[in-house]
Amino acid sequence: MKPHCHSYILRLVSLTFFALACSSLYAKGKMSYSGYSGGMMVHSGYVFGGESTPLSQGVAVSEAIPMSGFPIGLGGAVRFCFGDYLRIGTEGYSSTLSYNKNASYSRIGWGGLLADCAFRFKEKHLLYVGLTVGGGSCKNLTLMHDTEADWEVEENTSYRKYAFMVLDPFVGYEYALTSKIHLIFKLDYLFNVSNPQPDFCTGPRLYVGFMFCREPHKG
Repeated sequence: MKPHCHSYILRLVSLTFFALACSSLYAKGKMSYSGYSGGMMVHSGYVFGGESTPLSQGVAVSEAIPMSGFPIGLGGAVRFCFGDYLRIGTEGYSSTLSYNKNASYSRIGWGGLLADCAFRFKEKHLLYVGLTVGGGSCKNLTLMHDTEADWEVEENTSYRKYAFMVLDPFVGYEYALTSKIHLIFKLDYLFNVSNPQPDFCTGPRLYVGFMFCREPHKG
């Protein structure tokens, strides 16, 4: 990964944890458990920056195939709320990008621990910013030619798989349809920070889904 990319990631992480620190100050020590939420989201977006170069015994058998486009994916999150602002939980997603005319695809799965700050305004509206730290894996299948028949062994096919550490900063918005059901939107940008590879694509992803919320019983 290029030095300026490392610098950009560190800035994002620093800003996120600065926001979390501010939330603790605003909470004025009132950090008791205040409920939880969980649900599912679908996503798409635009990812870019990767290229696949099929090899045979370490020698390239074609020119590099550019990888970019609109991924489609699914996943979910669970958050536990503390005080007025802080939420801590976990999330996980799978995202598939189809590229080139031969139905090649790259599939990324990732998940980890999340922390965010949520700011409520006008009763039903909530804005949040946060960070997920965890791990992921990428599977990349490159087909050199279009498949012509079912159940046939294909030649000129390249497959690879690798794991990496994830940093995933995000911002989002929730709208309370009811006290227990929220419509949620989220925008993120996934970083591979431990194992950069030439066929790793990243870019902004937009999520939409529903969260089911519950506050603790009072008195």
